[in-house]
Amino acid sequence: MSATQIAAVRFQPLNLPLLEPFAIATGTQYNVENVVVQIELKDGTTGLGEAAPFPAVSGETQESTLLVLQELEKHLLQKDVKNWRTLAKELDQLAPQAPAARCSVEMAILDALCKHYKMPLYVFFGGVKNYLKTDLTITAGDEAHAAASAKSIVERGFSVIKVKTEGTDVDYDLRRLQAIHNAAPSATLIVDGNCGYNLERVQAFVHRAAEAKIPIILLEQPLPRDSWEELAVLSTTCPFPIAADESARSAADVARLAQDNSANVVNIKLMKCGVLEALQMAALAQVHGLGLMIGGMVESILAMTFSAHFAAGIGGFEFIDLDTPLFIAEHSFSGGFQQNGENLTLSSDVAGHGVWLESPLK
Repeated sequence: MSATQIAAVRFQPLNLPLLEPFAIATGTQYNVENVVVQIELKDGTTGLGEAAPFPAVSGETQESTLLVLQELEKHLLQKDVKNWRTLAKELDQLAPQAPAARCSVEMAILDALCKHYKMPLYVFFGGVKNYLKTDLTITAGDEAHAAASAKSIVERGFSVIKVKTEGTDVDYDLRRLQAIHNAAPSATLIVDGNCGYNLERVQAFVHRAAEAKIPIILLEQPLPRDSWEELAVLSTTCPFPIAADESARSAADVARLAQDNSANVVNIKLMKCGVLEALQMAALAQVHGLGLMIGGMVESILAMTFSAHFAAGIGGFEFIDLDTPLFIAEHSFSGGFQQNGENLTLSSDVAGHGVWLESPLK
């Protein structure tokens, strides 16, 4: 019997209130409806993970995630977390359509593994550094909301603002961006279309945004996921770097984006693919000279801290979008990254990801 064998798997809904609705072009989330997972090893070490299903992106829900975890639990018991890559591949085979559920288990496994060996998670991933600088998002809304949000964001110490656009009315999107720029002229902008544009509208958008000298440093996923040819066309004339998000859910997607020269940056979100696949995506992007971005769904400090360890440990992530804990009104965790404005710092003295649930799972 190994001390690192899995003795128990526990999970329960994680429902948290948001300060404001999190609106993107493809849907709006009004509350956090996630799942928290705990793995316990034979030696009593525990690890925590979080699933953040976002129905508008992956089709997963809290209910479907709980059902998948019930099935995965049977497979996980007595398995050794030292064999985490093998376990991750097996989970992918068992639940290929449930990446957020699989991701939560991988997170818990790696947290437990690193705690067992008394190693900070960012060191496990490569140990490049233990700090990052994140943006802060303005979700979809009117011009007044956008301007007020931008002013507040800069006052809170952020230099990069991420803006969700709707993609259906180019004039409206440009008015919001101009309002944001006027309210926060020192900030640079990441524009996230969340698949909302078609080729004609996005071409008009980027041309007019460039003419208006709006300081866009990245255009994220302007076209629908499967618009591969249109994305390649856009990339030949777009004055801003393009990031693939919904179009980058696997290593195979990254290979296609590189082959087509249709994106400059890959936005890696662990909930889209799981931890092992995300490692492969990051390595492939770096091999092909693509930039790296780390993001997430609507996640608590637990999953966001894990992603911070992932990006800081690997290194080379130019764009950091780990802001959703700031949208959550209250949560049930302690620990996690320390935040001072845009600056995130991970403890070098705490094993695992360093997030604890205040009330133990039963």
